[in-house]
Amino acid sequence: MSGPGGDGDGSDPRASVLRRVFVAGAGIMGSGIAAQCALAGYTVTLEDVSEEIARRGLENAARALGHAVERQKVAAPDRDAALGRMEVAIGLRRADSADIVIEAAPEDLAIKRRLFSELEAATRPTTLLASNTSSLPITSIGQELNDPGRLVGLHFFNPVLQMPLLELIPGHRTRPETVERVRLFAESLGKTVVTSADTPGFVTTRALAVLLNEAAWMLYEGVASREDIDTAYKLGFHHPMGPFELADLVGLDTALSILDVLWDGFRDSRYRACPLLRTMVAAKKLGRKSGEGFYSYPKPGSAP
Repeated sequence: MSGPGGDGDGSDPRASVLRRVFVAGAGIMGSGIAAQCALAGYTVTLEDVSEEIARRGLENAARALGHAVERQKVAAPDRDAALGRMEVAIGLRRADSADIVIEAAPEDLAIKRRLFSELEAATRPTTLLASNTSSLPITSIGQELNDPGRLVGLHFFNPVLQMPLLELIPGHRTRPETVERVRLFAESLGKTVVTSADTPGFVTTRALAVLLNEAAWMLYEGVASREDIDTAYKLGFHHPMGPFELADLVGLDTALSILDVLWDGFRDSRYRACPLLRTMVAAKKLGRKSGEGFYSYPKPGSAP
C-alpha cells in the first residue's frame, strides 16, 4: 500500500489501497481528522446525526486548514484541494464506500459499542474500523462485533493538524494485517506512530491524566495559584502549555471522564479525580468549549 491513488483491486485486504475515509463524528476531533486525511489526498466523508452538526464540522475543518495556511504550514492550493475532497453525510448511509472508518464519537463505552455495531453492518467486510478513543480499551469497544479483528485504536491529538503524533492500539483480537494497514495509513498522514498495549489510557492519556489531576490537587490544596502552577510546568519542564491551559483545551469533562476510566480500570489512587474537577464539571465550567474553565474565554460563536 502506498497511499491514495496507488494500484490495487481490493482482492487482497492486506494489499488493497485506501482511498476513501469515513469519519463518524463531526466534533472538534472529527473535523480535525477529516481535514488531516483530506490534506493527505484522501476523499473524506464527515458524518454526524444532523446536517447542522456535520456542516459545522466541515466549517471547523476549513478553519483549521485556513489557520495552517496562515502559519505557512500548508500552501493555499493544497488547502483548496483538501476542501474539495471533503463532503458531509447524515447517518451511516455513505459508509459502505469507505476503505477505513474513523470513529470520533464521545468518550462513552456504550455509545462507541453501539456505533461500531452499526458501522460493521454498514460497511464492507474489508473496511478497516478505527476508534479515536483516548482511554477506553479497544477490546472492550469491539467485544460485541462479529469480526473484532477489523477494529484498532487510532488516537489522534488535538489540534490534529499541528500534533505530529498518532497512537496505534491493537485490541486483543485485532488481526496483524489490520494493524499493518492502519499503520501505513497513519504514516501516510505524515504522523509519527507509536504503539501501545490495550490497557486503559494507553501511553499518552495515562501520563496526561496524572499530570492534570496532580495540578488540580495542588490548586485544591492551596500549594500555589493556577498561574504559578502553569508557569512552573512550562518553564520548569519545557511544556508548551501549563496543565490548566491544557485541561481547558482538552475539556474538563473529558479529563474527568478519562480519570474515571483509569480509576475503573486500575483502582489506583493516582487516578482518583480531584474534587475540584468534579465541582467544575458540575458547574459546566468545561474549558474553552463552554467559555470558562480554569480560565475565561470568549463564548463559542461570539466575536473575539
